[in-house]
Amino acid sequence: MNKLISFACLALLGAAEVHAQTDAAPVTAPAKPAPGPDGKPLPQVTISGGRAADMDERRNSVAGKQVYGREELDRNGDSNLGDVLKRLPGVTIGGRPGRGGDVRMRGMGSGYTQVLLNGERPPAGFSMESLAPDQVERVEVMRGPIAEHSTRAIAGTINIILRDGYQQKDNQLKFTDSIEQGRHAPNLSLTVPGKTGSLTWLLTGSVFENRQHDQTETLNRDTRSDGVVVKDQNVLDETKRSSRGIHLTPRLSYKFDNGDTLNFQPFLMVNRSDGDGRSDLTQNAGLVPAALLQAPEYNLALTGTHSESTFLRGFGNWVHKLQGAAKLDVKFGFGSGHSDSDSLRYQYDNSGKLLQRYTDDSTVRDRSASTGGKYTTPIGKEHALAAGWDIELGHRAETKTSLDKDGVSQFGDSGNDLTADTRRLAVFAQDEWDISQQWSGYAGLRWEGIRTTSTRAGQDISNTSSVLSPLLHGVYRIPGHDKDQIRASLTKSYKAANIQDLIALPALSRLNSATRPDRTGNPDLKPELATGLDFAYEHYLGRSGIITAGGFIRDIKDLIRRELTLQDTPTGQRWVSTPGNIGHARTKGIELEAKFQLQELMADGPAIDFRSNYSRFWSSVDGIPGPNNRLDAQPKQTANVGLDYRLKPVPLTLGASLNWTPQTIIQSSAEQVVYTSRKRSFDAYGLWKFDARHQIRISANNLMAEDALGSNIVTARGLAQLADTTNQTYVVWSVKYEMKF
Repeated sequence: MNKLISFACLALLGAAEVHAQTDAAPVTAPAKPAPGPDGKPLPQVTISGGRAADMDERRNSVAGKQVYGREELDRNGDSNLGDVLKRLPGVTIGGRPGRGGDVRMRGMGSGYTQVLLNGERPPAGFSMESLAPDQVERVEVMRGPIAEHSTRAIAGTINIILRDGYQQKDNQLKFTDSIEQGRHAPNLSLTVPGKTGSLTWLLTGSVFENRQHDQTETLNRDTRSDGVVVKDQNVLDETKRSSRGIHLTPRLSYKFDNGDTLNFQPFLMVNRSDGDGRSDLTQNAGLVPAALLQAPEYNLALTGTHSESTFLRGFGNWVHKLQGAAKLDVKFGFGSGHSDSDSLRYQYDNSGKLLQRYTDDSTVRDRSASTGGKYTTPIGKEHALAAGWDIELGHRAETKTSLDKDGVSQFGDSGNDLTADTRRLAVFAQDEWDISQQWSGYAGLRWEGIRTTSTRAGQDISNTSSVLSPLLHGVYRIPGHDKDQIRASLTKSYKAANIQDLIALPALSRLNSATRPDRTGNPDLKPELATGLDFAYEHYLGRSGIITAGGFIRDIKDLIRRELTLQDTPTGQRWVSTPGNIGHARTKGIELEAKFQLQELMADGPAIDFRSNYSRFWSSVDGIPGPNNRLDAQPKQTANVGLDYRLKPVPLTLGASLNWTPQTIIQSSAEQVVYTSRKRSFDAYGLWKFDARHQIRISANNLMAEDALGSNIVTARGLAQLADTTNQTYVVWSVKYEMKF
């Protein structure tokens, strides 16, 4: 009974099932149907509203959509959405544990995975790590692209749906305190639903403060081809920073008398951050001949930083019902964002004498507006036809300055304004139909064009690209096995170059070297084009269980990869990293998943929920010598395993999960090899429910706290430059108190 009550509460909070049980009355067998006039039982009819349960939505989706609702989001008491995503099948998070990074599906690096917010592209500068799970209603994961969304999704799409709250009845208050190295990070979240007449609203907001400390040790060693070491340095970097912010995600919904619905959901993020850094450089003279020993750039560097950012995004749609079951869904949106950062860095020699002072300032302003729509109509009983459009306009203004103590610019465009405008237009059509009881199919076609124009230092730059993407998805339900089905997809997708890769102002690197180059853009980039094949076998277990085995292939043209060059600049020769299209690549993989409730398989079994997934990836890039000529940052494997145990004598649930990614070696070019150590993140939690309205959750993330190791080796111009890094990671303890009132 406790299990059913818990499920009912979760369903109410997540709006997953309108008809979930909500009281604590004893569960009885269903009543027999009343007899009809002929004495035979009348058929039972169940009427439900709202969205289908997560597993039902996954099973019925022709295009292969996995849905993770409030149960998954609340399970471990995570403080940011990135920690939730890392446990999903085939999803990895770049960076070291506890610090997050870009979200990757199928091990593919930044840009291959499309991240959407309410079906729209998030504002520039949006960070997944800054979004609390309390503000999210559900996460949708799509491994193959569909025409309704952009096909900029070679690896797949993660669509984050913010809280909608149609079924939520209670106010919710959640207070969390996370502790890392004795530093507290409190978070207060409040959710208030309401309804007046035809107007329904859900007000969600959170305020937080975060304090962190990081330590990184780097060995920089340069060795000539004859084996002579010409540089051997240790750099110890320590940073302390504190950040605070407020996030607001209200949602309003109005239903008109004619059945039309108008929804609007603004999203506000305000963040402030301050930090102090210390860098100690030690010259290891033992390996370097005295005649070759050079004075280091500094012995001690002290840096102070301050940054501010504000993002406002509005989502809305109007749903108009037409004759029959046809409807028109018109979307609109806007965005505005600004971020400012400044830093002051002092560099000293070993006697304390000031050698240099650097002042860096950056200002970014973003504006965007979008509209779109979708017309859907049934064609007979089998077809659901839809067609629509998307239009998005964006404008960015950016200024960066970098001056030394004499006021000399560190790069040629310092102080100049960069302005960039992007225009995206897309039209699409799709048809989803039930061919027979066993077969369902989906056919879609999407054309999408992007034009980017920019003015920098009086020079006009433009880049235009367009992609036509045909999309096919199919599901076959095996006769006589109503819990088994097979999926397959054949799709075209692409990866467009972002503004930073096209026209970015230079990003300077202190201690410039082949392993720490400056970064700049390339306005001549072409999009990467991919042909993809996806397939999967699914066997469903009980209410929320599944066993699935699948695979994928992606054939990629015009692969974008950064290339290193040594360039003459106003401040001397510097290593510069510039993106370019280098050719062809291919990746493939297998994906396995199993999740189930043990009591659904064994009536007398313990109340244990089990979750596991495993993925294996292969890739190769033409023109780069093997055997490690893989796609950037793609590991060979990744796996997750977790379980939850509900104790019967007491209202306590215990759970744990392990996320594992092995070491990765990537041959990025003929000259560069990048190594990343294994990543093991072990998380655990305990949940105590005092009653239906009060509960407390204690959790621990990254209990193993293993150091994150990395190596970067560049062999060029008769010199092998090595950078070995060691990043410390830490255990994060959290206590979350949740109350309904």
